[in-house]
Amino acid sequence: MASVMNWMTIASLGALNAICSLSFAQEKPQEVEEKPAMEPARPWTPDEVKAAIKQIDDRQKNSGDYKTLVYIERKEKEKNDVVFEAVVYRRDIDEKLMILFLNPKSERGKGYLRLEKNMWMYDPATGKWERRTERERIGGTDSRRADFDQSNLANEYDTTYKGLEKLGKFEVHRLELLARKGVDVAYPQLSLWVSAASGNVLKRQEFAASGKLMRTSYTPKWAKKFSPSKGADVWTAKEIRIFDEVEKGNSTVILLKDQDLRSLTVNMFTKAWLETQSR
Repeated sequence: MASVMNWMTIASLGALNAICSLSFAQEKPQEVEEKPAMEPARPWTPDEVKAAIKQIDDRQKNSGDYKTLVYIERKEKEKNDVVFEAVVYRRDIDEKLMILFLNPKSERGKGYLRLEKNMWMYDPATGKWERRTERERIGGTDSRRADFDQSNLANEYDTTYKGLEKLGKFEVHRLELLARKGVDVAYPQLSLWVSAASGNVLKRQEFAASGKLMRTSYTPKWAKKFSPSKGADVWTAKEIRIFDEVEKGNSTVILLKDQDLRSLTVNMFTKAWLETQSR
């Protein structure tokens, strides 16, 4: 695990960055560089904590549709690195999500579909659908559904404020979140480090019910794009670096490219539509 002080300068992505130069959207989102606050931050009040969690959710949601190209680089001990290419589709108003794999060839046509709070995985090799849990490893990587979906922290967790801290050169607010009873989430306990300057989540740790640390992720780059349907900017992580805290040495890098906020096909969030993309 890289130290907190050098988290923004972990090893370069090499070939992964090289293949991410293609674009399918008409207008590129504006990448936002994280900068230290101009003035020292002060601790949040309880009302400000509630507002901050709501803002984290709201700024990532779009009242219309959402599409983005993603590259996922999986690193496992004693194995060759693998790069996956996929397209993520969302319809936030209905809480619908689809992930369709394009490459490598062995994964092409495989897909995930979230409907009515249920997660399904389609394997074109067998032609079968299987229900998955929130802990499902997307494509066998360290990523989970929540890494690609809209944020819903305010409805899924209760939040406790832990104070101001330093994350490298950035001043951050540390929050601890505990899943609400009856809510199905991948991890029942979270810790978030939220930039005092931008309000972006820069670091996230996820814990099992026993308190065991399962994953640590860093989000050093964010981007925003104006959504006509929402009448405001939509924010998305541009880069997520995930470290497996159970299988030490395993990690995943996610690059999200080319947000597209135009309307998608009305009936595309169905099993039948995803199956047609796999033929």
